[in-house]
Amino acid sequence: MYESFFGFTEAPFSLNPDPGFLFLGRNHSKALSILEFGLASESGITVITGAIGSGKTTLVRHLLNHMPENRTVGLITNTHKSFGELIHWISMAFDLDHEGRDKVSLYNQFVKYLIDEYAQGNRVVLIVDEAQNLDADTIEELRVISNINADKDLVLQLVLVGQPELKETLASPGLVQFVQRVSAYYHLTPLKLDEARKYIKHRTKVAGVPRNPFRDEAVDLIYASSAGVPRLINTLCHLALTYCFAEGRKTVTADIMREILADREEHGLFGIGAGGGVGFGGDGGDGGLDRVSNNCSWPRKRRG
Repeated sequence: MYESFFGFTEAPFSLNPDPGFLFLGRNHSKALSILEFGLASESGITVITGAIGSGKTTLVRHLLNHMPENRTVGLITNTHKSFGELIHWISMAFDLDHEGRDKVSLYNQFVKYLIDEYAQGNRVVLIVDEAQNLDADTIEELRVISNINADKDLVLQLVLVGQPELKETLASPGLVQFVQRVSAYYHLTPLKLDEARKYIKHRTKVAGVPRNPFRDEAVDLIYASSAGVPRLINTLCHLALTYCFAEGRKTVTADIMREILADREEHGLFGIGAGGGVGFGGDGGDGGLDRVSNNCSWPRKRRG
């Protein structure tokens, strides 16, 4: 819509996770380092948490695109409340036959699969995105499945990524054994103001416009209204560029942002989100925007 007007080669503030736009601020750099450390080391379980829209799935997408050699990866993203049997979803994630098979048969098949991959010199990695939707029983089932790592050789690594509710679930008394196996953990926090400035400039530059069209005063308002949450920053920046395009203006000023915020408040599209910033109304869910896809599959094999 406004891309050609500003000279962008693509939309700079899409809500879809795009690792090509990954901005590594202080906290995102640390989170990525923790993920990379977890995969490179003998870490059995790695956990990353963060608020809705904080950029967790973008980090996962980046990780998938830069997966170490000799890793076989399965990805589960569809963890809604009617999740069903975990072993069925694991089987689907690794393209294993699962139709019409019982739980015991699927478990034995997966164990054989892990052993076969290990024999070929590959380490199997299961990544669960939106893991805050897993209940304590399902997480305990993950621990039981990971018991195959009981010997000195690591054949299965788990990566759980989710909203802060995941941390609350892991604090359950019944999950002490699971938590004791977590070797790497990081909580992703919102951007600081200086990072938000760099984040906006970074995204416009990646989209093909080196000159940042956002004035500092406009960014101040964006930051205050978004509480530094990347997805909300994207939403407001997209609106700002749309308003400027409609008015034939090439620069986002504080006046434009005040108009946008006033319009949003008047029409009731936004409510107050976490941290006092502007957020989507509703039940607080992220509407699937932080998901890689609506299924659990991914190109799985990275060979050396």
